[in-house]
Amino acid sequence: MKITNGLKFQYIAAFALLLLLGACADKDQPTEKKPNIIFIMTDDHTTQALSAYDKRYIETPNLDRLANEGILFENCFVTNAVCGPSRATILTGKYSHLNGLTDNSKVFDSTQVIYPQLLKKAGYQTAMIGKWHLGSTPMGFDYYSILPNQGQYYQPDFLENGKLITEQGYVTDLVTDKAIKFVEARDKNKPFMMIYQQKAPHRNWMPATRHLGMYDDKIFPEPANLFDDFSNRGRAAKEQMMNISTDMMDAWDLKLVSEEELNAFEKSPQKAKFKDSKEGDFKNANDKSTDKQRFFEVYNRMNRTEKAVWNKEYSKRIAEFKTLNLKGKELVSWKYQQYMRDYMSCVTSVDENVGRLLDYLKEIGELDNTIIVYTSDQGFFLGEHGFFDKRFMYDESLRTPLLVRYPKSIKAGSKTTALAMNLDFAPTLLDYAGVTIPEDMQGKSLRPIMDNAGKTPADWRKAVYYHYYEYPSWHMVKRHYGIRTQRYKLIHFYNDIDEWELYDLAKDPHEMHNLYQDPAYQQTLVDLKVQLTKLQKQYKDTNPTINN
Repeated sequence: MKITNGLKFQYIAAFALLLLLGACADKDQPTEKKPNIIFIMTDDHTTQALSAYDKRYIETPNLDRLANEGILFENCFVTNAVCGPSRATILTGKYSHLNGLTDNSKVFDSTQVIYPQLLKKAGYQTAMIGKWHLGSTPMGFDYYSILPNQGQYYQPDFLENGKLITEQGYVTDLVTDKAIKFVEARDKNKPFMMIYQQKAPHRNWMPATRHLGMYDDKIFPEPANLFDDFSNRGRAAKEQMMNISTDMMDAWDLKLVSEEELNAFEKSPQKAKFKDSKEGDFKNANDKSTDKQRFFEVYNRMNRTEKAVWNKEYSKRIAEFKTLNLKGKELVSWKYQQYMRDYMSCVTSVDENVGRLLDYLKEIGELDNTIIVYTSDQGFFLGEHGFFDKRFMYDESLRTPLLVRYPKSIKAGSKTTALAMNLDFAPTLLDYAGVTIPEDMQGKSLRPIMDNAGKTPADWRKAVYYHYYEYPSWHMVKRHYGIRTQRYKLIHFYNDIDEWELYDLAKDPHEMHNLYQDPAYQQTLVDLKVQLTKLQKQYKDTNPTINN
């Protein structure tokens, strides 16, 4: 067929129309919306106190919802089990010796790159709300409202965009209020990233008044090694200061100080002598002579109504303590129950508030478009080995909960045994946001695991590396580093001692039998030391015993 000029014109016009329609279709087609990100972290919330992991002690229905509708990591570990260093590692994706925060006495260098800054550059609105505990001012956030230092449970102070304010109420509720207000006030045309971090259940475990006494009728099962005598372990296990039996303070930890004593203390010149110790001032931190002064400072933040409820509840404990007059193991068991009741009450407030935030996100239609991460800065001892606190490389401290909900990518009810680390959190969130992961971040994105229903990739890590520096300090846990595989753990305590511990976790999950000198494990020991050296080289910690 001969193509005339008229036909040519028709073809050209038709082609132009097709291009125009295609352009209009592209314009009308909505671009894929980036996910919002909410990173929830509590302080010292161990897996034993989260019923998705362990049903012996408490029910946490709202946190369990994240596990049921997302993924649960059974083996997520921290690089350094103490508050500030863990937070610095999460923000930077780097080990403590590289990000500079090896212990709580140091100040975080806020000029270094952290993942919220990268998300902000990529168009995210960013907020940091709650416990910061890095000594510096947050940078890379559109809005921040942080608790100075450790924060207070009642009538807490907040440093809010540079201004110090005091809020009325209970800290866990107030942090959630601020989180919801930030989401309400956001620019709805942009994705948001919010770090939402609670003080609870950090020591000294002060419950909200509505939860006082809620576990008084519950008898918590004692861990099998509550009365561990460290018979085949060395000085590190024996010289710490975190025993329930000897190191818990009567007023600060157990609340064994009466209303009459507190009223008398109000009028005493003694109260003026106490000032909260700096993180590195371990002599003051471990000094029991400041016990009542320290407790008075936090008790006196309550209003009159709160004090009345508090005094009514704890007067029962004080009376029981005096009436029973317990000694030895019976006293330790009694202390353990009081500790668990206070700790679990604080966890209950966390669970309630996570539920409140989830309900709000559902109400505004943003729940399923939001990546929700729940974790803690490390685990915590709930009487295992007779301990409270963290720091040691034993699993109760080393392991941290990790739950992630994002139904667009993560199959509901997924679980994984893959070895994850808090080092991985920054790369993972950047990956989901479509932001390039900096080459100097040392973690790995967990997305290949989460998007594949928890299956472990063939090339995934076979071991994790740990390094704790904070000695001498609170609780006097000696410096140590080590390696943990799926089955074994090797720890080297150094500085003022030179001790090694080796555990077969398949046969000894409670880490009671040090096998370092056992002839049957010598080849395993050789293999672990080779892996340990490789990890130290990989993570650039090749001089681990040099003071940092």
